[in-house]
Amino acid sequence: MPGLAVAEHRVANPEAALICVHGALDRAGSFARLSRRITRFDVIAYDRRGYQGSRDLGPVDLAHHVSDLRTLVEREANHQPVILFGHSFGGVVTFATAIEIPELVRLVVNYESPLPWVLCRSNVHAILSTDPADEAERFFRRIVSDRAWQRLGEAQRESRRLDGGTLLTDLATVRNETAPFDLAALKVPATYVHGDGLGEDYFRALSVILEELNPLITTVEIEHASHAAHLQSSAQLATLIHQRWDETCA
Repeated sequence: MPGLAVAEHRVANPEAALICVHGALDRAGSFARLSRRITRFDVIAYDRRGYQGSRDLGPVDLAHHVSDLRTLVEREANHQPVILFGHSFGGVVTFATAIEIPELVRLVVNYESPLPWVLCRSNVHAILSTDPADEAERFFRRIVSDRAWQRLGEAQRESRRLDGGTLLTDLATVRNETAPFDLAALKVPATYVHGDGLGEDYFRALSVILEELNPLITTVEIEHASHAAHLQSSAQLATLIHQRWDETCA
């Protein structure tokens, strides 16, 4: 895909391709630990438009992100089954794509993806900054930590700030009162995963609603996992993805 930064980790005799979609203010590189633990699938990760290596292509709306993912899915589906893994906002992209092309996606696994049109989350930071760079810093400090921001070098901080425009677009997408898609229309087996850290009560309540909304959606809670599970709990996530694939194929 011209201009889109894509990273690939290929294995011998893959059972499927696992395409990973990152969340807001993130990048493909954050899936490196997960990729090393995925032993049975080819792993493809990419910087979404407007972020990092694909920064010059954005910011764009959800439809463009779905179009990019669809292109990657179509490429892999030519020769092997496709699994989608979305972290946070990346799960919004994977759900939307699976609804659009269910015949090309065998399984969706998402981690703590924002779905406020399914269940409103009352403690969402309400006011967005009009300065993209400022919002990027505020978001990082809020979601990761002040200490982590302080540990970043100035070049790393500036890189995050430059992604602020696309961050604002992502946040606007999940704060729109109109649902971008109907999860009841999903025809692909899906697993919604969450941790037991910050927001655990919300995610447990959301899980109940999701399973009632669509029988193809199952939910799983990972113990001792934060929102950064793809970094801090990658072994558990890899095991879960392998298990869900086996269950889907059974």
